[in-house]
Formats: sequence, structure tokens, C-alpha cells
Amino acid sequence: MERTSKASVLTIAGSDSSGGAGIQADIKTIEAHGLFATSVITAITAQNTTGVRSVQDVEPRIVRDQIDAVFEDIRPHAVKIGMVSSAEIVAVIAEALRHHHAKHIVVDPVMVATSGSALIKTDAVQALEEELFPMAQVITPNIPEAEALSDVPIAQVDQMIEAAWGIAARIRAVSSPKEVPAILVKGGHALGDAKQADDLLFQPDGTVTWLKGERIDNPNTHGTGCTLSSAIACGLAEGRDVESACRAAKAYLTEALAFGLDLGQGSGPLEHMWRFSGEVMQDS
Repeated sequence: MERTSKASVLTIAGSDSSGGAGIQADIKTIEAHGLFATSVITAITAQNTTGVRSVQDVEPRIVRDQIDAVFEDIRPHAVKIGMVSSAEIVAVIAEALRHHHAKHIVVDPVMVATSGSALIKTDAVQALEEELFPMAQVITPNIPEAEALSDVPIAQVDQMIEAAWGIAARIRAVSSPKEVPAILVKGGHALGDAKQADDLLFQPDGTVTWLKGERIDNPNTHGTGCTLSSAIACGLAEGRDVESACRAAKAYLTEALAFGLDLGQGSGPLEHMWRFSGEVMQDS
């Protein structure tokens, strides 16, 4: 039998019992892109579409063992980092990724769930800035996260640019990296034109590009940030440049929202497998 290989993407994130965000959303996204998903679980959450009931961090030693196990056998072509709720776990992840010379790292600074529940401890935010952001090729804050990371209030679209500069300056101040990551400030929280959902891509050289998009009228947005960052990691694993990877990821997310999946009593999940749903319906 002929053997086949494919690119792999590692997701380092928390587990979502409802299946719409976190590790579960990441794996669905990676597999929907035709790549192989590996995973490191940082926390176990009891949550559904209405909120988070409890969070249990995984021991840092177990997090490190998971990372080593993946890199020593199925080395990933890109790494996506999502929910990391403690400074201790951030430090373990950073050390392990440096040890394995990980490439194409995408960090989604998950601070608050779609339902509004906090998912990260205060000390972990500083650890993200000092340890993981300087290693990243791309970071993907939404507007509330960009405000928290830059201390810039964002009430209109132009302030997204100011916030991106502020995040870059803070990363340089706390870690002195050779180069700051690209910063994708997501425009999913309505600003200006309510019909638009435009994202701002800030490149390390200071170049600013608007990724235009039409807002999808769908209240079910659980896991959008996880999905977008995983899709960007897929693009980087496939050899795309940052802007191309972000554009392709945004297009994928738009279709996942436009499918109109309606599950749960709160903000429901997306249809990550929208590319294949028509085939399944026809077969059935």
C-alpha cells in the first residue's frame, strides 16, 4: 500500500466540553484544512454555550510531557497556542518550544470566553507578553484583548491601529525581541459600519493592512477566535506568508459562520466542516 504524508499542526489549548471552542474547535479546523492535528491540553473546562462552570489546569509537568511527546514523534509544521491560564504553564510552554526550535507559532491571547467568563489569571497575561508573544509569528487579539494589552480604548476603527502599535511597543519593552510578531486585531466586535467585520493586520515592519469582510448576521459565535487562529496556523504550515494565511483563515471562518449552524441555548458553535456538509447531506 502506498504511504502518504501530510503537514501537521499542533494546538496547545484548553478543552471545551461543548466542542465549540478550544482544542475541539482547533482539531476540527486543522482537519478541515486537510492537515493532521496533534494536541496539548493545558486545562479542562466544564462549559457549554451559556457559560463556563469550572476550570482545572493541567499540571505543568504534564503539559511539558505532551509537548515533548509530539515534537519527538510527529514534529508540527506550525503551532497554535490558545487558552493558557497560568504563568507557570506559560513558562513551561515557552521553554519547551524554544528547546524544540518550534516554527510558525500563532498565539491567540484567550482572556474571556464568548459567554463573558474569564479564562486567564492576571499573572498569566504578563507571562504571555514576556514569554510567548516574542516567539510568535502572529498574535490574534480581539478588540477587548487588544485594549487590555495596549491600554488603548478602542471605540472606532482607527484606534485599532493605535492599539496594535501599543501592543508592539509593550512587547519590545518587556522582552526586547529581535522582531515583534505580526498582530491581527480582529474586528468582530462591531465598530463603525455595522455591516462590516474588518480586521487589522499590523506587520513587524509597521505596515498596516485592512482585511475587509462582511459581517455575518449570526449570533452563534462560540469558538470564532480559536477557529481563526488555528486556520492561520494551517496556512503557515502550508507555506503561505502571514497576510495570505490571515486572508485565507478569514474566508474559512466567514463560511463557517454563514453556514448558520444553530446548536445550544446560548452563543452556539460554528460549522467547522462546512466544506463537507453538502456531501454528507447528499449521501444521506
